[in-house]
Amino acid sequence: MTNRRAAVLEILTLFILGASIYCVLEVLWRGYTHWSMGLAGGVSLCMLGKCRDLLLRWHFLMRCVAGAGIITAIEFLTGCVVNLWLGWSVWDYSHHSLNILGQICPQFFFLWLLLCIPGYALCRAVR
Repeated sequence: MTNRRAAVLEILTLFILGASIYCVLEVLWRGYTHWSMGLAGGVSLCMLGKCRDLLLRWHFLMRCVAGAGIITAIEFLTGCVVNLWLGWSVWDYSHHSLNILGQICPQFFFLWLLLCIPGYALCRAVR
């Protein structure tokens, strides 16, 4: 298998795993999900894999903080599109303290930080 084919297969695998896991976690957490969350989860795990590669020399905790920041940014961008621009009302964090436009809040940043631990392990296993 060529290096390019292997890289595409790795990205595709991470995307499918991220989309699936994100949707399952959301169903367990909220009782339902939306297909846009699958896209966000897929992109998140792909970006986490890239983050892992680029920041390999960083302390693991700092990689988790960076990963949580990336996931939070993806959640914010997804929320701005699906909730604010398209008006689909997939989620609303307005009732959480320190939220930004009702799309992200610090509580979920810390959840993403914790989920980066198994996320990085999954990225390593796929590699």
